[in-house]
Amino acid sequence: MIRLYSIPPSLYSAKVRIVLRAKQYDWEDIPPPGGYGSEAYREIVPSGTLPAIDHGGFVLVDSEAINEYLNELAPGPRMWPEDIVERARARALSRFHDTRLEPSVRALFSHVDPARRDEEFVAAQAGIIAERLEQLARMVTPAPLIAGERLSLADCGYPITFTFLDMLNGPMGLNIEFPDSIAVYFSALQREPNVAAELDSYRPALAAWVEATIGSSDEV
Repeated sequence: MIRLYSIPPSLYSAKVRIVLRAKQYDWEDIPPPGGYGSEAYREIVPSGTLPAIDHGGFVLVDSEAINEYLNELAPGPRMWPEDIVERARARALSRFHDTRLEPSVRALFSHVDPARRDEEFVAAQAGIIAERLEQLARMVTPAPLIAGERLSLADCGYPITFTFLDMLNGPMGLNIEFPDSIAVYFSALQREPNVAAELDSYRPALAAWVEATIGSSDEV
């Protein structure tokens, strides 16, 4: 049994759960003892970050490292392309999500509440996100997913970030449109069974977070 330390709206925890589903592992979600960032949690996970897994006493953090570990732990299904060039390209696209696209969306989180929103910052950030999506459209030719017909590790962050963006687009007045190829890719991701199963439970958690944040007087 694999323990996954997570909280409901955690994007990167959802990314790991997609792989757990795809690899058909038994796992349980565990909230961080004492809450996210607590001293009790840091006794288990020194960095205090989410997600983290505990597999028989082996504790590992960082969604990319976790997913690599989960992929190698069981032989199938393989979640990287076999060809070395295609595998390198898929890894680069996975890193593009984690280091370029997702951070540009995450920067909006502290502006979800209208009472705390800097409209000038939000407009500028929307421009950056639109640019990142255009870059992605030039970098990838989904067929229908990043590495072909089968789900790969490179795909697993995108449906969650796209869902975040889709949900924030209207309430925050971002006016961001997905490039045509990326909209088609997002549709294909949502039809993939393991992604669809994760989004079925993740969307309500995300919607609850957005609703609570809009009406909250606390920092995000």
